[in-house]
Amino acid sequence: MDPPSEEGSSGDGQYSEKELDTRIVQIQAKRFYVDVKENRRGRFIKLAEVSTGHRKNRIIVPMSIVAEFRDRLTEFDARNNQIGPASPSPLPEDGKLHSRVIIKDFRRYYLDLKENERGRFVRVSLISRGIRSQLGIPAQGLIRLRDAFTELIDLFAIPAEIEEERVAFRGDLPESRSIRVENKTFFFDIGQNDRGVFMKISEVKQNFRSSITIPDRSWGKFRDTIDDYMRGIRSNPDPPLEGGRDRDRPAGSSQGPGPSNFPGPSSGTSAFFSPPNLGGL
Repeated sequence: MDPPSEEGSSGDGQYSEKELDTRIVQIQAKRFYVDVKENRRGRFIKLAEVSTGHRKNRIIVPMSIVAEFRDRLTEFDARNNQIGPASPSPLPEDGKLHSRVIIKDFRRYYLDLKENERGRFVRVSLISRGIRSQLGIPAQGLIRLRDAFTELIDLFAIPAEIEEERVAFRGDLPESRSIRVENKTFFFDIGQNDRGVFMKISEVKQNFRSSITIPDRSWGKFRDTIDDYMRGIRSNPDPPLEGGRDRDRPAGSSQGPGPSNFPGPSSGTSAFFSPPNLGGL
């Protein structure tokens, strides 16, 4: 599944969330909320850390990798017990005693067992589209948090066999691309969730960002529609004057080229906006 990103509480701000269940785990002075949520794209877990001063950090974990994330908590607890109370001397230069990376589409989760003057902890960092969010889990609470994940997985995770049926494409997804148009940048990202493969097109201009998501089954229609508009504009030799009125069109008449200049969607293949090769999709 493709949950909302951690950049906003509802992805791009367009999807309403429904909370299905929650668990609260107190570890030292920190309180962790493990919330199962659902939107029109599917289910996910939002893990929030609330520390002294009510400072809140959170990350979002797609339901498709929640079990792996849970298993990593078990692994890090075992590694912490294996090291014992005495830390290696000297500590590694980066302070990391154990590390793992989980990759899901354009998200990367970095888990690092570290130690400072307050003790050991697991730093969980999520990097998604260049934005980082992170939280710290005290090592002595890893199993309690692991158990909370396990309870929610048993209640709400999609069985593996159903997930296999929903996701038909299993090959490598094409790399992301971007194009610069004047003062705007357009990003093209191919992703995959329990509904299939999709393309996310994002428009970025200074502090403004908007995006649309297009299922792979609609790529051909988008390509053909844009191609038709391109042919229609090229077939009109006289560009419109300022204000949108054609040079030879009297004021007050309808604007824009007629139907002959903009044919309906074609069934032919165009090189413009051609979808990436996805292994026969």
